[in-house]
This record gives sequence, C-alpha cells and structure tokens, in this order.
Amino acid sequence: MPMQLQQSTWPEVERYLETSAGVIVPIGATEQHGPIGVIGTDAICAEVIARGAGETAGALVGPAIAVGMSEHHMRFPGSMTLRPSTLIALLSDYVGSLAAHGFRRFFFVNGHGGNIASLQAAFFEIYNEMRRAGFADAPRVRCKAMNWWQPEPVSALARTLFGAADGSHAAASEVAVTQFVDAANIKSAPLDPPVAPRGGFYNSATFRERYPDGRIGSNPGLASPEAGRRLYDAAVAAVAADYQAFLAEA
Repeated sequence: MPMQLQQSTWPEVERYLETSAGVIVPIGATEQHGPIGVIGTDAICAEVIARGAGETAGALVGPAIAVGMSEHHMRFPGSMTLRPSTLIALLSDYVGSLAAHGFRRFFFVNGHGGNIASLQAAFFEIYNEMRRAGFADAPRVRCKAMNWWQPEPVSALARTLFGAADGSHAAASEVAVTQFVDAANIKSAPLDPPVAPRGGFYNSATFRERYPDGRIGSNPGLASPEAGRRLYDAAVAAVAADYQAFLAEA
C-alpha cells in the first residue's frame, strides 16, 4: 500500500521527512461527465493514479482535493465548483501547512483541465507569500502539476484504444479508468449521437446549450474496465517517473 498522509501517524510522517521532502497531491473535480460518466470522475482518476505512483516511487500521498474550478459545468445538477480565488487560497494553505513541517517538493497529479490556470497562479502566490514572509527555505519550495492523461505513453494508448472518439470531456479514457476502479458501478445510457460534437464554450450557459448531454467530442460508450487498467498502468508509470525526476532536480 502507498503511504497516505491521512492514514499515517505523526511519528511516521516525521520519519518519512528524514529521507524525503516530497509529497504527491491528487487534485480533481466534482462535476458532470455526461450520461454515463460519474460526477467524481476527475477526482477518482487523480487519486487512484496518485496512489499508484506513490507506491511505485515510495512517496507520501496527501489527501485528494476533490472539488476544483468547474464553473462551466454548473448548469448540470450535481456539479460543484470553487471560485478560482478559493482554489488558489486552498492550495496556498495546503502547501503552507506541509512546508511548515519540512516538505519542499509538491507534485500535484491533476485530473481536471479547469484546474490548470488556478494551479499555476497558486504556485506563484505561494512563492510570493513565502518570499514576502521571509521564509528562510523559500527557494527550496517547488510546486509542479502534471495532468495524468498528457504523458505520451498515456495519450498514445488512448488514441490506440479510442481514436478521435476519446474526446475532450467525459472522455472514454477517463470513464474507462473509473470503470477499472469500480467495475460494480458502470453506468449505461443512450448516447445520441454516439460521438458528441466538438468545439468551445464561454460559460455554463453556452456549455449546456452546445453540449446538452455534457460530453465534448467523446464516445464514453467505448470505455471498458480492461482499457481502464491499461491506462492506469501507463499513467502510474509516467507519473512516478516524472515525480522522481522532480525530486532529483538540483
């Protein structure tokens, strides 16, 4: 089992810090994922992949941040969102708390594209706050975010499995990972058309108008637990390798 912060005692964390200053943090979202994707898809994928990478790399894994910046999904029941400013403040407090104990390398495994801008803004807010507060070890604190689906081995596998029908929201690949995690909770519903339309949006209103069932460019009906297992394995290997390279940076 990976070492999880919330399942560890403080002496165990203290001993961990004697040999490593790194922590992996999963961050996702709680938002609609079309007719057959569960609302927790982004958080589920980020957490399970982060834990797998933590086990592979011998890293501590922090509690998942399960609600992200999902304003554009708020016309779909069940979706939850944090304001960008709230998410930035949350990330700052999360990192600041752990930095006070000696953690210095914060590696975020991200499961939601809507979090990317807030993550990058938060990192510079954190650096700014530590510098202005005169935190002596501020130059050693580093934050990095990695979208689990983006490494070439993962994206190439998704293309092989689903082609262009993987899509960009309620993607077949992310739905497949959730099916691998919980095969007893696979959903089914008509998908009309099988591959959803593609394009952009401005806000929650234009999202719902243009993509009425919540999907963008995807056919999650192609997902399967076996495909999810293969994607999980590829993502865990890629995330663990990138985390270890992050720790090894001078």
